[in-house]
Amino acid sequence: MKIIADLCIVPMGVGPSVSAYIREVRDILAASGLTHHMHANGTNIEGDIAQVSAAVEACCQRLHAMGVERVFCTMSFSTRTDKPQTMDDKLRSLG
Repeated sequence: MKIIADLCIVPMGVGPSVSAYIREVRDILAASGLTHHMHANGTNIEGDIAQVSAAVEACCQRLHAMGVERVFCTMSFSTRTDKPQTMDDKLRSLG
C-alpha cells in the first residue's frame, strides 16, 4: 500500500543539538531510494508502507548504534485508493 508520511524522529537525552543524528537519518533515507523531503520539524516520505517502515526502523537502529538510548518517533500518513498521488501532486493542487 502506498503512503505519504510525515515523520519526526527525536533522539532523547543527547542535549539541545541533534544535527549530527538528523544527518544520519537524512543519509539513511537518501540511501533507501524513497522520495522524501526534509522540513524544519521532520521529513515527508512517500512509498510503500513496508519500505517506509523499514527505513524508519533503520533510522532508529542507527541512532541506537550511535549511543542514543531512547528515540521518540511520530509518524502520520495518508493513503488513497481513488487515484495515485505524490507529494508534488498535492502541492501542485494548491495552485
